[in-house]
Amino acid sequence: MEHIETIEKPNVQRVAIQKKQRKIIYLVNPISGTAKKETLVTLIEKISKERGLHCEIMPTNKRGNYDFLIDKIQKEDITDIVIIGGDGTVNHVVGALHNEPVTFGIIPYGSGNGLARAAGIPSKPRLAFELILNGESKYVDAFKVNGHFACMLSGVGFDAKVAHDFASKSTRGLLTYTQQSIINYFKAQPYQFEIEVDKFSFFSDAFFISIANANQFGNNVTIAPEAKLNDGLLDIVVVQKMNKAKLPFAVLQQIRGNNKLQELVEEVTNKNILYFQTPEIKIKNLLNAPMHIDGEPIDFAKEINVEIIKNAYRLIRP
Repeated sequence: MEHIETIEKPNVQRVAIQKKQRKIIYLVNPISGTAKKETLVTLIEKISKERGLHCEIMPTNKRGNYDFLIDKIQKEDITDIVIIGGDGTVNHVVGALHNEPVTFGIIPYGSGNGLARAAGIPSKPRLAFELILNGESKYVDAFKVNGHFACMLSGVGFDAKVAHDFASKSTRGLLTYTQQSIINYFKAQPYQFEIEVDKFSFFSDAFFISIANANQFGNNVTIAPEAKLNDGLLDIVVVQKMNKAKLPFAVLQQIRGNNKLQELVEEVTNKNILYFQTPEIKIKNLLNAPMHIDGEPIDFAKEINVEIIKNAYRLIRP
């Protein structure tokens, strides 16, 4: 069976390219999300056999080390890597393999599935699998945070504290995440940051800063309404110090898209939430606020350098 794949490059008309027979590796995270995956794995094996597709199913690596796959991709002409898991798993796999000549697919099985939602990938595993078989691949952006690869979202402050606490719990899923969000809301205090963008710098006392390549926070919550996966820009949301009783309503306005992109110089002092776009940003983390990348906690840093990576990898999407 021959696979016709469409590849999209900037300012170039989409072109259908005849490719060799597909060889697909499915990487399954056994602990992501709350649903069992055995039925899906059986279905993948059955349909792949019926269609004569090369198919291998492997567990994800808890340490996030996929160096062994680099050699396998090159020696066995693997064409596709499909991740069955959540945003953290996607980050680890794509971060390790995005320089290899493979196309990535996602069958969402995480707690938030923000990247899959932003890309329009169906939330139902069966439909997502059908997209893997019949969809097209398109280039999407990524970004780096102090050299760490990020697919969709990084945060400093309140949301990162929630991510750290969520990661320490034995149970996963939306309920556990909501519980940790509520607990941290009552304890939340603003952090101090110095932010530099396009040679303009300012200080901000903020509950959190979100750096987004996708419009999804996870669980269909939109934090950066104008964000796109392939526009070459990062969307920055700074939730500044305010009466904490107003915080949920201010964030709700942001989720609904009521905070328009602003001229930053004019809006720093009189807006509860700043929202702007840039290909790179520098943040001085003056009070050691916690950090996360794609929902996974990372060690805090005093200085945070973030830059977009245009057309970082190919993703199967509608």
